[in-house]
Amino acid sequence: MSARVLIVGVSTRAAAQSAARAGFSVTAIDAFADLDQHPAVRAEAVRGRFTPDAAVRRACEIAADAVVYLSNIDNHPALVGALARGSALWGNAPDVLRKARNPARVADALRSRGLAAARACRRPGVAAQSPASWLLKPIASGGGRGIRVWDGSAVPRGRYLQEMVAGVPGSVAFVAAGGRVVPIGLSRQLAGERAFGAAGYRYCGSILAAAGDPQFEDDERLTDAACRLAAAAAEAFGLVGVNGVDFIARGGVPYAIEVNPRWSASMELVERVYGLSVFGAHAAACAEGRLPAFDLRRARAGTCGAVGRAIVFARRDLRTGDTRAWLRDPDIRDVPSPGQRIAAGRPVCTVFAAGRDSTTCLAALAARAAGVYETLEAWELRPGGRRGLRR
Repeated sequence: MSARVLIVGVSTRAAAQSAARAGFSVTAIDAFADLDQHPAVRAEAVRGRFTPDAAVRRACEIAADAVVYLSNIDNHPALVGALARGSALWGNAPDVLRKARNPARVADALRSRGLAAARACRRPGVAAQSPASWLLKPIASGGGRGIRVWDGSAVPRGRYLQEMVAGVPGSVAFVAAGGRVVPIGLSRQLAGERAFGAAGYRYCGSILAAAGDPQFEDDERLTDAACRLAAAAAEAFGLVGVNGVDFIARGGVPYAIEVNPRWSASMELVERVYGLSVFGAHAAACAEGRLPAFDLRRARAGTCGAVGRAIVFARRDLRTGDTRAWLRDPDIRDVPSPGQRIAAGRPVCTVFAAGRDSTTCLAALAARAAGVYETLEAWELRPGGRRGLRR
């Protein structure tokens, strides 16, 4: 009999699909219960507005052999502790989260190991003494929401200042166990792209490209340094399972900005491109301390072109039409239900595309998103059909 795994987070479709394909019996609790959840997954959306508290309360009512949390549950160590009562926790423990989700501790730990990291603090006086520009960010961060350039004013409770680094956003994904790591993916992050209805620093996608792609300057040097970042983060905080480090790449150097001590969005691209069962690797690392036999440098050298995913956000309040046709398209995922109300700024779906390099891949993603917006507009204007909910 397969192990019963409970997965909890804002969006679970990708991780739950990976777990089901790895042979686990999966229940997923999230904000959406998308139509395209794997047929073997029992999916349930939190009633009313999704909050970490509501999701964990519901999850605690469900029997499971192991529990796995996703974004944004990792911002709430106490909830993770409650979630794990009576089940094995496949992921980082609450005490690990308290350290790994502390921006100042992350910067200090990595810089003390000779690696580059954006400085972080909560005291305006410290930042004001630096010639660098600074970002004002939420401590309980997720998806780049609520980030803005600091104007020198007081730092509100629940926020902190982080040094602004100019460059290309990226991320390294890895599996950790027993102080060892296996990097599994190096990706460019997309943020604030208007083609996908995003703005500011809002995360809206990732692109996984072959070695030497022009998305990163001095790709080989950057890859080596990103792998060292992963190893240092795992050592500093005792990470286990799948994790990621977000960075800003400049001149072949990755400046770490955040540790994501759980499944991250780019891991779905790792599965698509490299064929690695990411959830299978996560389970093996957490339950057995076993790491996958995977070589990221060889995998990147053995692939061609680039593959990406992008989140399409609603540009205004709307109600979907018959979304079931999207289920036949393998490059549209996280499919909402027909007639679902989606507020402006909320995700509609995720699109995938490929290209000969990261530039053409991004253009292909934008074209796929444009097609989604055309469909949304057609639903809104169709005579006698459901009309959009304008502000």
